[in-house]
Amino acid sequence: MKKFIVFAFAIIIIQSACAQSPGDAAYIKANYIKQEYQIPMRDGKKLFTSVYIPKDRSKTYPVMMDRTCYSVAPYGPDAYKSALGPSGLFVRDGFIFVYQDVRGRWMSEGIYEEMTPELEIHKTSKDVDEGTDTYDTIDWLIKNIPNNNGKVGVWGISYPGFYTTTALLSRHPALAAASPQAPIADLWRDDGWHNGAFFLVANFGFYPGFTNRQDGVPTQRKAKQFEGKTDDGYDFFMKMGPMKNTNDKYYKDTIRLWNEMLDHPDYDRHWKDRNVLLHLHDIKTPTLVTGGWYDAEDLYGAINTYKTLVTKNPQTPVYFAMGPWVHGGWARGDGDHLGDVDFGGAQGPHYREDIEFNFFSHYLKGTPLNLAPVNTFETGINQWRTYNTWPPKNTVDKQLYFLPGGKLSFNPPATSKDSYDEYVSDPNNPVPFIADRSKTMDMQREYMTADQRFLAGRKDVISYQTDVLDQDVTIAGNIWANLKVSTTGTDADFVVKVLDVYPDTALNNKFTAPGVKMAGYEQMVRSEPIRGKYRNSFEHPEPFVPGKVTPVNFELQDILHTFKKGHRIMVQVQSTWFPLIDRNPQTFVNIMKANESDFKKATQRIYTSKAHPSFLKVRVVE
Repeated sequence: MKKFIVFAFAIIIIQSACAQSPGDAAYIKANYIKQEYQIPMRDGKKLFTSVYIPKDRSKTYPVMMDRTCYSVAPYGPDAYKSALGPSGLFVRDGFIFVYQDVRGRWMSEGIYEEMTPELEIHKTSKDVDEGTDTYDTIDWLIKNIPNNNGKVGVWGISYPGFYTTTALLSRHPALAAASPQAPIADLWRDDGWHNGAFFLVANFGFYPGFTNRQDGVPTQRKAKQFEGKTDDGYDFFMKMGPMKNTNDKYYKDTIRLWNEMLDHPDYDRHWKDRNVLLHLHDIKTPTLVTGGWYDAEDLYGAINTYKTLVTKNPQTPVYFAMGPWVHGGWARGDGDHLGDVDFGGAQGPHYREDIEFNFFSHYLKGTPLNLAPVNTFETGINQWRTYNTWPPKNTVDKQLYFLPGGKLSFNPPATSKDSYDEYVSDPNNPVPFIADRSKTMDMQREYMTADQRFLAGRKDVISYQTDVLDQDVTIAGNIWANLKVSTTGTDADFVVKVLDVYPDTALNNKFTAPGVKMAGYEQMVRSEPIRGKYRNSFEHPEPFVPGKVTPVNFELQDILHTFKKGHRIMVQVQSTWFPLIDRNPQTFVNIMKANESDFKKATQRIYTSKAHPSFLKVRVVE
């Protein structure tokens, strides 16, 4: 959603994230007129809206709209954006571009809610949500903006991706196309908690910079950033102590949205009401859902928005595009690498030109369209693939078993002996999520492909790996971890990471950092944590029985990755991942209110026997 590095940077990549030509700014001023409006909603509130209209009035144009909580700046009829639309292709092709501050943000009236709950029924004019606000906006635009052709397209990345999804819920007849890109779908699951484990660095520094107002008074005032006075988040958060100290030491209960996070650690009604997936039925608008395999913020949102739309709306054209990108990476730059990993050339232009622009041009202007329903990039071998469905149908379910001696195999354990691996997890010495602790104040996006060899000396990280592969193994779709564990505590986190281990003959590429060798590189392909007390229910946590063998099953989300012949597949398991996720005290308490005395060492066991097998369930392409 949001929390990518710092807020100011988030505005750059989310609000104005589009690949533009150097001359676009001058072209926009020469060829577009900017107008500003306060568009009335059905309950009387007015939403600030900037409209850029082509000066050439000899023909009509479709509308391209982006609704955002990140400001439509610059404000003033003579202050122009230097970039318009999803990419520069749109600027020169001719569209009416609309940007709107959503309710309660910046220059729009109303009180802001984080992911406004959607209503299934709107009985009165006071029953408003993002769907009704979008309907009222589209209706006003079609009736009041000259030279529009009666068709509206909506797009947005991250939070604006969520507003694009809610645009579908407006069900306005003029809404002809929509593209939710990296959309938040379920705030608890996307950005707050991954299977109950709180994403600390992604959230902590975001809310001060995001909270420029908490009332109904429009303002252009920018928020003040949190100044931690260090880039070493590992040290900063260890010294901060338990989560309750975020208020005791820093925020002093002044940030309403942060307090909502602290007050609702479980998946309760507060979060269920913000799950937009529940409302994605009876959708008629053609939709292009876009995401990146290495999106550290909203991977869940993109994948599950697509899956929900195609399942609940089988007659509606729904397209899916997933490339080798970070959050919003398809909208700017080349998208040719992440960290040390080379993607075999620029992958961003293909999306912008052949997928996104063609999609909107077809549905808004009637141009021909030759676009497969699913366009996905296969990492590992760096090839684009097209399918009719996702996951593709030509897969077979298999299990990758954890075996004694650190082995990983598609063959199940043969021994009946109750074998296991164990480690001591110490919340006061947590496993870092990247090698350079001095860069842990932010969620470094490179962690998603980073080399894991820096953990080789840690005794609290368990590794299992296959023999050298004698043929390519391609996994497509979601991965499920099925662990059999025990703990001496009453709560525990378990982090599962799937790695691609390069052969010793692997050569460096042009993106390989100084001092790094791709020979033997342990590239992370997919990783997810679970807070163990949520193993049976996200809504109703329950403690572990110390020493009891317990199943812990959770989803690691989708991949399309080929582990090439000569490589190995590795799986790592650990119980801390700091400060990417907060520390689990390993005692059954409300972690947001925990005391320092609640944090205890615990011994974790991962079972590898025939009676208690641990494995990953994967979909292997035949």
